[in-house]
Amino acid sequence: MPAEKIGPIKPKEVEKEKIITFPDQVFQSFNELIIEKINGHYVTILQKEVVERMVSKGLNKDEIFKKGWLNIESVYRKAGWEVTFDSPGYCESYEPSFKFSYGRQDIVYR
Repeated sequence: MPAEKIGPIKPKEVEKEKIITFPDQVFQSFNELIIEKINGHYVTILQKEVVERMVSKGLNKDEIFKKGWLNIESVYRKAGWEVTFDSPGYCESYEPSFKFSYGRQDIVYR
């Protein structure tokens, strides 16, 4: 029986593959910080906070950046969040951050 041929990844498969291939500590770190810091319908998380959280869970800081484990925007958007990443431009100096928000219609009461 011939081996299955590998083809190019489809754009719609990228988020699914990130969830599968990113270490659990990536999503655990973001999820914990979202829960801890949410204020109404939004939360701002500094990049350094989430990197520190990932490192405290055993991930290597250099590997976090090298492997792109902070590139989570599309995955969280697919989950229903509005996500923006903001980093300083030329001649600016402030901490890079992620902003997660959602609309009132997304609230589910149980």
